[in-house]
Amino acid sequence: MPRIAFLVSSATEIELSDGARHPTGYFAEEALKPYERFVAAGADVVVVTPDGRPPVADDYGLEHFFHYPDEDQDFFGSVTRTFHHDPDDIRITLHQNTELGLVAARRIAARMVATGLDPAQAHRTVSAGARSAWRQDRQLVDVLVEEGLDGGLSRAELQAAVDELDAAARDLARERREKLRAIPGFAAPVALRDLTADELAAFDAVFAPGGHGPMVDLADDPDVGRLLGALHRRNAPIAALCHGPAMLLSAPDRDDGLWLFDGYRMTCFTDEEEDQTVPGRLGLPWYVDTAVKNAGGVFDDAPAAWVSHVVVDRNLITGQNPNSTEATADAVLKALQIR
Repeated sequence: MPRIAFLVSSATEIELSDGARHPTGYFAEEALKPYERFVAAGADVVVVTPDGRPPVADDYGLEHFFHYPDEDQDFFGSVTRTFHHDPDDIRITLHQNTELGLVAARRIAARMVATGLDPAQAHRTVSAGARSAWRQDRQLVDVLVEEGLDGGLSRAELQAAVDELDAAARDLARERREKLRAIPGFAAPVALRDLTADELAAFDAVFAPGGHGPMVDLADDPDVGRLLGALHRRNAPIAALCHGPAMLLSAPDRDDGLWLFDGYRMTCFTDEEEDQTVPGRLGLPWYVDTAVKNAGGVFDDAPAAWVSHVVVDRNLITGQNPNSTEATADAVLKALQIR
């Protein structure tokens, strides 16, 4: 049974560039989904924080718009692919993804089908409206009504689909919060600083979820460095997601004086994505993207922000953003040969 060090930040605040303090923590979905995948695959998952304090889920990461059901996200993905002939030219911002009602496309299309449209026509109609809303930065419901793309539905019926999606997302966010609270390791994690060299060597992999917390207590921690060194010497999987790759900055130098991961291909939450978050808009003193590049990493990001992207280079596994969660976890399981 592989033993995974599930390394989570226990930070609760991050200092902004102006010196103000801002609440932070780990990103709920990025922690819960991999944890559940690892356990389901039969791994022994040990939740670890640098100081043994229980980690705190960032309230920002529990906003409902980060928890749209998978079926709605997948349908929206099929809609956005109609926006351009070349998928690399599709740029969806966090604002567009969370504030324009675009992810309600599946539920709107289903209502159109119920009124008599065939599924293909409903998809084309909703896609045309979503494309206009995306280009013009308008609410999807407004576009469908004003451009005659309502498919026979009233404004109230269209809005009901958006409200239904929001309610489902809020329920999912609450469910994930409660699941995390029920995991014993999150209530009483192991203190990384108390682990001996032999105990560190007993791990077969490490995984660090994101949230802005890792920028506070994982990026410059000698005990994180001890863990990374112990695993790297055995060529064991070292994995991190979103802001989690901040932990790589704690890695020791090699014998030649270069960073342990110098020349490795890697990804993380990009500067472009960061500028769209609340902490990014308020002003952060440093960005993980820039920091790993400056340390010697060969940065490899997706063609567009907010799409799933995972990079595997030797024993290093990194995921770019929250949408990369499942793929990053699956890459860890594949590396451990227990998928």
